Amino acid sequence: MRKFLRHPSDMPVELVLRKKACIPRQRLNNISLGGVACNSTRGFRRGTSVELRIPLLGELARYPGVVAWCRRLENGYLVGIAFIDEDTLFRARMVEQVCHIQHYRQQLEQESGHSVAIEQCAQDWIAKHAAEFPYLA
Repeated sequence: MRKFLRHPSDMPVELVLRKKACIPRQRLNNISLGGVACNSTRGFRRGTSVELRIPLLGELARYPGVVAWCRRLENGYLVGIAFIDEDTLFRARMVEQVCHIQHYRQQLEQESGHSVAIEQCAQDWIAKHAAEFPYLA
């Protein structure tokens, strides 16, 4: 079964259409590298070539992929982006881990009422969640 990491909703992403298809349409049902699920204000057709961008992480946080599925929600869409090569998948998973750590940090700061060092948050989050990280949904 394919797994799609659920991107934290408080870390905005952009889905940008790509002009050139990443892989042939006839192979879309065989994508098995996994990817990321993120919220979108618009729907996408399965097989649409996109680039996932995470603006808060800078210009290099861009990941080409293809829409594997799209589900209508009450206030938009949940879109599954499949990455088409292992390098992109690895880089995207590392960035997703950083996003989850930042989300965890924001939660801790909100609960405690004071700022928390990112290094300590990263160590805590990794100790608690890193082993299950590829399976988060």
